[in-house]
Amino acid sequence: MPRRTATMLTSTLLLIALLCAGLLIKVPYSEMTPGPTVNTLGDHGGEPVLQISGRKTYPTSGHLNMTTVRVTSAEYNMNVVQAMVGWLGHDNIVVPHDTLYPDGKTEEESTQENAEEFSQSQESAKVAALQELDIPVQTRVVVASVVKDSPSQGRLHAGDVIKSVDGRKIGKPQDVVKAVTGHKPGERVKFTVIPAKEAAAAEKAGKEPTGSKDVSVTTEAAEDDGRAVVGIQAGTDHTFPFDIDIKLADVGGPSAGLMFALGIVDKLTPKDLTGGKFVAGTGTIDEAGKVGPIGGISMKTVGARKKGAQYFLTPEDNCATAAKDTPDGLTLVKVKTIDDARDSLEDIAAGRTGDLPRCSAS
Repeated sequence: MPRRTATMLTSTLLLIALLCAGLLIKVPYSEMTPGPTVNTLGDHGGEPVLQISGRKTYPTSGHLNMTTVRVTSAEYNMNVVQAMVGWLGHDNIVVPHDTLYPDGKTEEESTQENAEEFSQSQESAKVAALQELDIPVQTRVVVASVVKDSPSQGRLHAGDVIKSVDGRKIGKPQDVVKAVTGHKPGERVKFTVIPAKEAAAAEKAGKEPTGSKDVSVTTEAAEDDGRAVVGIQAGTDHTFPFDIDIKLADVGGPSAGLMFALGIVDKLTPKDLTGGKFVAGTGTIDEAGKVGPIGGISMKTVGARKKGAQYFLTPEDNCATAAKDTPDGLTLVKVKTIDDARDSLEDIAAGRTGDLPRCSAS
């Protein structure tokens, strides 16, 4: 066999061997790609994303799109070739598997956690939107969850409204923590609560819950630091003056909070917030209206631009990353609060885009 032919044959066989090895060797990575983007002012799956009843609403135009990221499943085994293709691609990101599924978290556990975060983000979005419009919202501290086999199991229940602890009025969840940890392990704590059933019935009737009772719970030492605990997680619950339903299936995580809140504000105010413009965005939101950072920002900007977005509301802490690779034709608008976002939307609607607070890579 001529030397040149032998060399080419050897090189070809070596290349095939390397390719086969690349397909067989698994690496601990996962992939993120742009996910669906949905207009919070419009319909999805045949019904409005935001449904408000019991309060006058107003026509809207344009878009206020929430954005998502698709991720590979916890069981997905990426090989070397797939990882290399992902690293070289523009519209996807390859990240360590533990970034998406830390501590060996399963697909089911991750889905459940995302669902809980999504539900909480909806609640926070409603509160932030109504507070932005100076519409009163009744807030109360509740037992959010009870730890199995803890001192509180069977004595306190999820949904119980916590009125006081040891006779001291409770105004926020942190007050419960402070009152309990002020004890020594083994001491008793007196909770004054309105049972969950009575609280739920009162909320359904649109009334303030009444009929409290005292419950004593003996503290125990926390495993990590030995402080006194009773095995509950305190949280907040709200009674809204009218019904606000957010209908969006197969979405998880907290990052749509800002766009939900803005959609609610737009529907409850006579002035058209977008002026017909296509605006997308992302960001968590707390009940005070503060916007927080999210993951996968570059995938969300790509997905938004492909859908037609002209402007993208970007959490301040995500700005530098997003600005490093901004899709052509998309303006990144920096926001820190729902107030910032609303002001920028009014400028966009009026065509005053020169002074928008834009993201920079520095």
